[in-house]
Amino acid sequence: MPFKSLLIFNCIIFLFVSCNKKKAIEPVNAGKNTVETAVGFSIEHFEAYTKLTIKAPYLNSEDVYEFKLSRNPKSDDMIKIPVENIVVTSTTHIAMLELLGVEDKLVGYPNTDYISSEKTRTLIESGVIKELGHEEQINTELLLDLKPDLVVGFSMNSNNKMYQTIENFGIPVILNGDWLEKTPLGRAEWIKFFGLLFDKEKEAAKIYDQVTTNYNDAKVLAQTAKTKPTVLSGGLYKDIWNLPAGDSFEATFLRDANSEYLWNDSSGTASLSLSIESVYNKGKDADIWLSPSYFSSLEDLKNSNEIYANFKAFQNREIYSFVNRKGPTGGIIYFELAPARPDLVLQDLIKIMHPELLPNYEFTFFERLK
Repeated sequence: MPFKSLLIFNCIIFLFVSCNKKKAIEPVNAGKNTVETAVGFSIEHFEAYTKLTIKAPYLNSEDVYEFKLSRNPKSDDMIKIPVENIVVTSTTHIAMLELLGVEDKLVGYPNTDYISSEKTRTLIESGVIKELGHEEQINTELLLDLKPDLVVGFSMNSNNKMYQTIENFGIPVILNGDWLEKTPLGRAEWIKFFGLLFDKEKEAAKIYDQVTTNYNDAKVLAQTAKTKPTVLSGGLYKDIWNLPAGDSFEATFLRDANSEYLWNDSSGTASLSLSIESVYNKGKDADIWLSPSYFSSLEDLKNSNEIYANFKAFQNREIYSFVNRKGPTGGIIYFELAPARPDLVLQDLIKIMHPELLPNYEFTFFERLK
């Protein structure tokens, strides 16, 4: 073969081998976001690292935070995974750690009394998990002594000097915005956030897929009901009645349970603050009343304001609340587990709205006020 032809042939072979090598190394979905429903974060995989983007770290945030995570970090700006020990700051994080089987990686938590799970409470009582004070005033000296690989924070706004102090000592902080998601399944998908941190992405995706399947199956079941009860929610606080707006995740639950939420057509994703007169005029004949603040019984409810006894749901004893189901130190189970398991919340609501569809089902969170 002439020298020139041989040179061209060798170049072709080199390019072919190089391309094949690149295809073998680069992930199939390089750069593709693997988060399906949640809007507050994204996960993108690349050859040398995985990029985690937090898009909604706190209420009305315009800031976006990006983090690079890797099993073999090549630079100081990368976070090594799997995380070996961690500090988290919200009970919603506890349930997700337990679902992934990594609750033993938790070394500190603020206000441990709020944690209701028996598994994690055992670790607290044995001293594995340390009390760190208040979530907005963490004992940073104790936290630094624990030397966590990472702190998963919770914040209402960008003005949080405590987290800046922690970062100044070389401990990375990632703000978790699961509570800002507008749909039940969007909140549940934040388990993929923790799956990434602990190098358990496949396990997290499997859990989320099962929760989604359960939720959608329950939603389909609810649509077979022959009745559609009207629903009132919330209660008074300092003469203002707070109840979920029509675009909130709570309202989504009620739609998916095939009920007629009386404020379903209102706009907004947070709460409506209404006068008792307007709520009474619209909701006095509602079939079911959910979550009447922190009252533990009908008697307590009536004693707080006599007008409550005039509601049809009160007279028919069709009032349901989740506040009575607590852990041994007073933590409310709903606040901890419900965001990770919206399928169980929906099944509870279907049991309330359409008990004939789930005759043998036992509530996880709600119970009828006595």
